[in-house]
Amino acid sequence: MAAAQAEGFIRALAASNPEPEPELLYQDPFTLLVAVVLSAQTTDIAVNKATATLFAEAPDPAAMVALGPEGIARHIRRIGLWQGKAKNVAALSALLIERHGGQVPRERAALEALPGVGRKTANVVLNVAFGEDAMAVDTHIFRLGNRTGLAPGDTPRAVEDGLVKRCPPALLRDAHHWLILHGRYVCKARRPECWHCVAREFCNYPDKVAGPSAG
Repeated sequence: MAAAQAEGFIRALAASNPEPEPELLYQDPFTLLVAVVLSAQTTDIAVNKATATLFAEAPDPAAMVALGPEGIARHIRRIGLWQGKAKNVAALSALLIERHGGQVPRERAALEALPGVGRKTANVVLNVAFGEDAMAVDTHIFRLGNRTGLAPGDTPRAVEDGLVKRCPPALLRDAHHWLILHGRYVCKARRPECWHCVAREFCNYPDKVAGPSAG
């Protein structure tokens, strides 16, 4: 995809949703971090249901450590991989207290040193909590980048680098939200809803899907 075409794609998404918002519910950098860790292989809806009670009981690292893995698990049993996630949330909370005075660090390396936190999670926190121009590539964005030709790559990092290079700098911070929402609700995995894609004219996908009523 040519640079001008890629910019047109991003600007089309921007025009349709000028002020995008994340769908995970959180109150501060800590609750955002926990919510993103819990969201791996789980829907945001399921995470929001779990964190509604979890954060009421443990809104900060000290309370989360006091709750412990078993206490955390009581709140998150309905989400995927809950046992490992409960251990990670307890462990990362303890490390935040031990290494960072109970605060979520703004440095990527420090974030990625926390249990359960990889590059994608760190990018979400840097973008949403701290306003940095970070591009978090999840399964939706990875699929979209390759399918549309916007930023093809064999790995999430390759797609991330391609998106950062092609996205207009002024739009980079919000581009993460536009792309994940577009991948989640329009450019779906099994049957992309191309007929109401606002960026259709810029997309290189050769097998665009016609609308349900089309002949």
